Amino acid sequence: MRIIGGRFRSRTLLAPAGQQTRPTSDRLRETLMNILTNGARNRVQEAHVADLYAGTGAVGLEALSRGAQSATFVENSPAAIVTLEANCKRMGVGAEAVCVRAAVTTWLRRAAVGTTRFDLVFLDPPWEMHEEYAQAMSLLGSATLLAAEAWVVAEHRSKTVLAEQFGELRRWRVIHQGDAALSFYAPVGQQIPE
Repeated sequence: MRIIGGRFRSRTLLAPAGQQTRPTSDRLRETLMNILTNGARNRVQEAHVADLYAGTGAVGLEALSRGAQSATFVENSPAAIVTLEANCKRMGVGAEAVCVRAAVTTWLRRAAVGTTRFDLVFLDPPWEMHEEYAQAMSLLGSATLLAAEAWVVAEHRSKTVLAEQFGELRRWRVIHQGDAALSFYAPVGQQIPE
């Protein structure tokens, strides 16, 4: 597993031992970043990114590599947070990366009262934990922590269909790639790409 593009390009990432963490594949990350950076505007450049259920931190680190202003990584697994912090150190990121050990839903409730507004949110809970998707997406759809032009991207099993809408977030695109899929959401009323 490695960083695909940007200033950290080709640097390898550590992954915790065992099956508890399922990192986003290099190929799927590349597809995601192509969508985010090659549209009418580059949505990664200068973005504030939240990588929820971060695991190795691959998605947030990829965003930082490609010019994101900051990345907040939220992970609850002790083994994964150690690996995540080691990966941030390997990339040489400093204050632009914040690693938080917490349950995502707990963090979302706390962050909703803060001042940071995220431009991009990526979440990838364990695929079998369907309630995690519903809870996290519902909190994101009702929270004030999203910027007006924010996008939320959920990675999930290709056979799983997430709800079309969570509060103020509406799905506008789904990409399937092998066993995985990416569902793209934006606040209701946001003009989305054709």
